[in-house]
Amino acid sequence: MTEATGSNDYSGRMDDVGRSGSGMSIEEQMGTSASISQKSLDMEDRPGGVGGPIGLDVGTSNIVMAQNRGSKISIAKQLNAFFAIPQSKFTKQILQQNDVVFFEHNKMYYIIGDSAENFANMFNANTRRTMEKGFLTLHEDEGVAIIQAIIKTLVQRPKKFGEVICFSVPGEPLRDNHGSSNLSGHESVIKMYLETLGYTPIAINEGLAVVMAELGDENFTGIGISMGGGMCNICLSYMSVPVIMYSIQKGGDNIDVSVGREVGLSATKIKGIKEGGTDLSILPKNKVELAIAIYYTDLVNHLVSSLEQVISSSNKIPKIADPVPIVISGGTASPKGFKEKFESALQSIRLPFEISSVRIAKDPLYTTAKGSLVMAVSEAK
Repeated sequence: MTEATGSNDYSGRMDDVGRSGSGMSIEEQMGTSASISQKSLDMEDRPGGVGGPIGLDVGTSNIVMAQNRGSKISIAKQLNAFFAIPQSKFTKQILQQNDVVFFEHNKMYYIIGDSAENFANMFNANTRRTMEKGFLTLHEDEGVAIIQAIIKTLVQRPKKFGEVICFSVPGEPLRDNHGSSNLSGHESVIKMYLETLGYTPIAINEGLAVVMAELGDENFTGIGISMGGGMCNICLSYMSVPVIMYSIQKGGDNIDVSVGREVGLSATKIKGIKEGGTDLSILPKNKVELAIAIYYTDLVNHLVSSLEQVISSSNKIPKIADPVPIVISGGTASPKGFKEKFESALQSIRLPFEISSVRIAKDPLYTTAKGSLVMAVSEAK
């Protein structure tokens, strides 16, 4: 049995922030005035120089790293977000004294990671993201540099050059039109940056990572679903071979934005309320809870409908004699009552095989990172 260990023992200044795929350092990309200041990070754990393969979940909401430490799995995570505030010497001093991680650029401080959400809540505003609907966004000029910096707070240079790091990528999104996604560009940016740190990076589909983490006892056969902030990733696997992989570009962020619009609050504020203890198994007590329940139902129905649409229309489905399990991970699947809501919606569709069970992953926030680690260890042998 694996478990996450915990400590907050990292401190110091990030002097070596790595280089991007363009060959330029983050400071070079953002100008000579750019710098990153950090002290301690609010994380589950930080391996701190432990060697060996790494699993990395590059999610819209969170970036999570997993690495073996003896008989345990060490987990570290950081919010994939930033928040800009005006620059001043006094503010800089206060930020440093309070362990806030930030960029200094063009007379602004770009607060990154977990600290960004705290600032957004204080100003009743929204954090800004380096990713949107599962992919790196082009709407933010500093987005690539910032996601590299966030990854750098979690992943240090390997003790052994060429160490394997397996990182998650989304599936191609279902679309009503024939437009193309930014999957190849997104994957290339992350891969090139990890290479500059000295790793051998390998991409793994996010849904397959859920299968690798949770379905070992079922010979890695079943449906893995990762419900994150920007999208839901789905993978049907047969004996670890991905048969179907896709995504829908709806997730926790969609709920936050939609509910916030309905009740007149920021999406960041709704996210805090939702993560503070949403219970989908009871009747809503106020308009915020009612709106959250409505948009959760909409997301679950959309997800289940996509399963029927994609799987039933595929000619790739192997002949599966035994019923297969569905395992669901991700922060969006965390609320109490979610499993029952999903099972209820599942009764309304028909699939070409039977479902044996529906279960929520043991550690929904860390499942993708753990599955990526399973793959990384296998590739490193």
